[in-house]
Amino acid sequence: MAVTAIAPIAWGSTYVVTRAVLPDAPLWGAVLRALPAGLLLLAVARRRPRGAWWWRAFVLGALNAGGFFVLVYAVARLLPSGIASTVMATSPLALMGFGWMLLGQRPRALSLAGALAGVAGVAVMLYGGGAAADPLGLVAAVSAMLLSAVGYVLATRWSDVDVLSSTAWQLVAGGILVLPFAALVEGAPPALDAAAIAGFAYVSLVATALAYLAWFAGMRRLGPAVVGLVGLLNPVTGVALGALVAGEALTSRQFVGLAIVLVGIGVGQMARGGQAARAGRRAGGDQPESPSRKPRVGTKNVVPVTAVEKSRMRS
Repeated sequence: MAVTAIAPIAWGSTYVVTRAVLPDAPLWGAVLRALPAGLLLLAVARRRPRGAWWWRAFVLGALNAGGFFVLVYAVARLLPSGIASTVMATSPLALMGFGWMLLGQRPRALSLAGALAGVAGVAVMLYGGGAAADPLGLVAAVSAMLLSAVGYVLATRWSDVDVLSSTAWQLVAGGILVLPFAALVEGAPPALDAAAIAGFAYVSLVATALAYLAWFAGMRRLGPAVVGLVGLLNPVTGVALGALVAGEALTSRQFVGLAIVLVGIGVGQMARGGQAARAGRRAGGDQPESPSRKPRVGTKNVVPVTAVEKSRMRS
């Protein structure tokens, strides 16, 4: 789970980087984030899509990369961060729902309780209640959350290739899909200074290439319910970095919200631990006791198998 946590922590840091150094060009921003990351992973994987994976790559690219990146940028422009983060924090519930529908993984009561606690914690931590919500921004936020949830679950369902290749293909496809729209709507690529180049390098290589590899690997191994709860570290990281880097003051309400989020993640891990323990007991009960088990010290009635065979041969 620690490796999976790289993704939401890296994603939480992109808020600070985007506001600080990246240009105001959402379409080109999506291209410059997805395409370099995908090409780098593709160079490492050295494998091209085959068969159904040509269209799967573009479906996942639209859901998880191109369309999602553009919508998230629009959300950051249209909604206060508290409202946007609260809407996006409902993604664990969406992941559980789509995981049940598309993967047959029914969420457990503790997982649902953890997700609800996480949403409540983010709301307490970030939403002040006084800011107005742009209806278009709300539509963009809900759309981004649902698109990514469907895309993450589909990427888990289509797991007949390695994680590295599938991640590379969908990032390249997502960048290619957005590229013509960026050229038509925003014109030439924005001019980048040294700070912007460094910012895009971090967002593309760390917060996209590395983060998506960790995220999709966790989705395959842990499932949508557990990984969705780990994703709640995203707004927590954003708040923490806002305080450390941007000098934003943390209030007592934010500390309370942070504690509720962490409790929600812990409750979700309790559900996973209980499920693993039950699976282990079932597996242990199905296995017969090995006849070659060593006898306990001091036991007199246990005769080694080799001795029994020798006595039969002598008789």
